[in-house]
Amino acid sequence: MPDSRRHRGQHPADALLFGASQLPKLQQAVRDLSWLLSRGYSERSALKLVGDRYRLRDRQRLGVSRSACSRQSAARRSLHALPEEAMRGNTLHIDGFNLLITVESALSAGFILEGVDGCLRDMASIHGSYRRVLETEGAIQLSGQALQQLGVEKAVWYLDRPVSNSGRLRQAILDKAAEQSWPWEVDLLFNPDNSLKESNIPAASSDSVVLDNVAQWFNLARFIICQFIPDARILPMGQLAKADHF
Repeated sequence: MPDSRRHRGQHPADALLFGASQLPKLQQAVRDLSWLLSRGYSERSALKLVGDRYRLRDRQRLGVSRSACSRQSAARRSLHALPEEAMRGNTLHIDGFNLLITVESALSAGFILEGVDGCLRDMASIHGSYRRVLETEGAIQLSGQALQQLGVEKAVWYLDRPVSNSGRLRQAILDKAAEQSWPWEVDLLFNPDNSLKESNIPAASSDSVVLDNVAQWFNLARFIICQFIPDARILPMGQLAKADHF
């Protein structure tokens, strides 16, 4: 069946699965999962243990897994994170799909998960095919405004070449950059994560694989959402575990 979504917003069941009555349980689940990860349990087995204990639905388990991280990972990510002032005059490499889908979700009233590491993550999944939604242009525009406000000298966007419609998104980003005279480049790569991890230039991503390996990173999605989307539906999923870690 063709994908006819016009927004990147909530799944029909999200209001029930992530509502106020569920949040304490989800926060405790994130705390427990983070505790197990800190002690060397595999993520898959730890998530099953925690999910079964709290009788979580599949989508809740996904939210918990995206919000949790080990004490060691949280400490490393904090150590390598850059403050806002470090962006001025700097070049930033951007994990394109990762950033835009999160901002699109925030703009369309989707639940945004605040993890143990302070990153904001969405609940969307593109499954190898990206479809533009009504919020896509707005997400690109807000990204540009944020980069200008931060004083970023140049932005290099990385998009996954194997993802369907990545070429069209590349052109949309370049068109907006030309319209606004923003110094942007957009690269289509087969594995952007590797390029982001191996570069010494600061990266903007909330992907755990990137954050656990990158030399420097900036929490761009959080900056955009906090600065420009005041009514974003942010769930403090990592609140309890963060208190343990820090």
